[in-house]
Amino acid sequence: MNYDLIVIGGGPAGYVGAIRAAELGAKVALVERAELGGTCLNWGCIPTKALLKSAQVYHYCKNAKSFGVAIEGEVKADLKAMVARSRQVAQTTGRGVEMLLKRSGVEVITGSATLISANEVQVGEATYEAKNILIATGASPREVPSIPIDHQFVLSSRDALVLEELPETMVVVGSGAIGSEFAFLYASLGVKVTVVEYMPQFMPLLDAEVSAAAERAFRRQRITVMTDTAVKGVSVVDGKCVVEVEQKGEAKQLVADKVLSAVGIKSNIEALNLDKVGVQVERDKIVVDSEFRTSVPTIFAVGDIIASPALAHIASAEAVNCVEHIFGKAPKALDYTLTPACIFTTPEIASVGLTEEQAQKQGVEYKVARYNFASSGKAAAAGDRDGFIKLLFDASNKLIGAHIIGANVVEMLGEPSVAMTLGATAEDLARTIHAHPSLYEGIMEAAKSLE
Repeated sequence: MNYDLIVIGGGPAGYVGAIRAAELGAKVALVERAELGGTCLNWGCIPTKALLKSAQVYHYCKNAKSFGVAIEGEVKADLKAMVARSRQVAQTTGRGVEMLLKRSGVEVITGSATLISANEVQVGEATYEAKNILIATGASPREVPSIPIDHQFVLSSRDALVLEELPETMVVVGSGAIGSEFAFLYASLGVKVTVVEYMPQFMPLLDAEVSAAAERAFRRQRITVMTDTAVKGVSVVDGKCVVEVEQKGEAKQLVADKVLSAVGIKSNIEALNLDKVGVQVERDKIVVDSEFRTSVPTIFAVGDIIASPALAHIASAEAVNCVEHIFGKAPKALDYTLTPACIFTTPEIASVGLTEEQAQKQGVEYKVARYNFASSGKAAAAGDRDGFIKLLFDASNKLIGAHIIGANVVEMLGEPSVAMTLGATAEDLARTIHAHPSLYEGIMEAAKSLE
């Protein structure tokens, strides 16, 4: 059967791109070998946030007395029930994606896809033809030789989503978003957690000031943080994980019930037959141009398999942009400097634009404006006054970066993101009327401090 577009992969890039193509009048097929929604909806973003919500409810119940609520009896964390709820949330979301594709007229083909030419895709014994092919196969947890994953003692992020019982101790390798969220999750449920980070800075991609605040928050939650530390090997001895590390030249040994490897991801491109059809690959990433076209003119690629930020919302934006190029809409190029990033620990962390360190490295003249949630009436009422808003403005007072740490701050990131897109200044933000009481009025107050 002939199509205008075949999309390989049903994650946040693939299904969003397929639906947009169908909206533009294209005849579209989507090939998915597992669950619709991809890793994000089934084994990443969504089920992780469901577990984190359960942990938050558990925390509220344990601390209900401080809010004037009496709870009789012992409050217990039921991990099996939490995991069951998380899986149900993921399944419900996946069914929603299935319905969206069906309503859009996208044909879903189940199976593993292989490229056999610039316009042909093989799935099982069947061959499908298309004028264009979009690869959106996403990524999987990366495994490194020093941390061999056995799925029983040494876990991947997927394993950590479906544990049947809480271990007493856990070592989490990597303090990026995945590692940090799981570290917080299990620590909040009573597990003694140690986070091992290879880089000198905890959560190394963050603004350094926010990173330091996040590390202090982790330590207050009795999470041990080891930065500038390399894992040399992991072995299982008498049912315990023995982790050999080197911290600033000093050899140390950590012993834990479980080890979670959160050291990054790898592109899912091995089985696509890319070399046979001539698609160029460099360092595990498919090479594309500004329109997401590969070295083969009829084949495109988006999401975690190309050299852009490996985030679900970036993948979706790339897919829409790519499809609109394919079908003649000529959209603006994506501005990756405006990429929002979030970490759903407690406190939450949200950022967009330049960090101070990046501004300094690029020689950008900037000013910093701050607002501490300790001054917020809404934060006081909510019982969580930790954290701050940090805004960076250039020499002309345009907003170039926003970094926020505190309770529920991810929901605040939309304003600075839109402000940066529109080139808003400190005066624009300061003179915009913000609702009171709210956390986001802190953005206004921070901007006012420059005036």
